[in-house]
Amino acid sequence: MQDLTKAQITIGLLAFFATVWGYIKYAMKPGANLSLALRAIGLNFIVMIILAFIILAILQWIRTFDLKTNSILTLITLITIPLLAEVLTI
Repeated sequence: MQDLTKAQITIGLLAFFATVWGYIKYAMKPGANLSLALRAIGLNFIVMIILAFIILAILQWIRTFDLKTNSILTLITLITIPLLAEVLTI
């Protein structure tokens, strides 16, 4: 497996686990719709993996930084977007 593919999968999984906490908190509330929470978690997993592949591929195509720097930038971006969306909806 290529280093880029390994980085894409790893960053996608790290971003998924970093952002899924809000869904787990929602699912633990009494009277919460567990089916909705599980669907949201599944959708979040798919979106994070796809975005990690796209963002890292674009950053590697531009070749401004090395793979490690691109991975860190991608991880920060993928974690910041859902957190900002959560803060802005409050």
